[in-house]
Amino acid sequence: MKVFYTSRVKKSVEKMPQEQQEIFYRLVKDIQLNGPVRFNWPHYGILTGTHTHHCHLSRDWVACWYETVKGIEVEVTYAGSRGKAPYAKH
Repeated sequence: MKVFYTSRVKKSVEKMPQEQQEIFYRLVKDIQLNGPVRFNWPHYGILTGTHTHHCHLSRDWVACWYETVKGIEVEVTYAGSRGKAPYAKH
């Protein structure tokens, strides 16, 4: 599965502590290999009323993503602090 993210998401990831950056890239790899539904990640869920998936990278950091082309492509729409997460965007 193809996973992509914007330069805004990339910049946000670069501002994270190193440990959370590594966890983010492990999540991206996991989505590439196993698809967008990731029950094996902490606090994973599909946000109510949306098609957006999310999970916690740590206590303070989250990532959000959604499937843009079913079974083929996923876009990571947010990676950053839990307090600023756009939980109802899609």
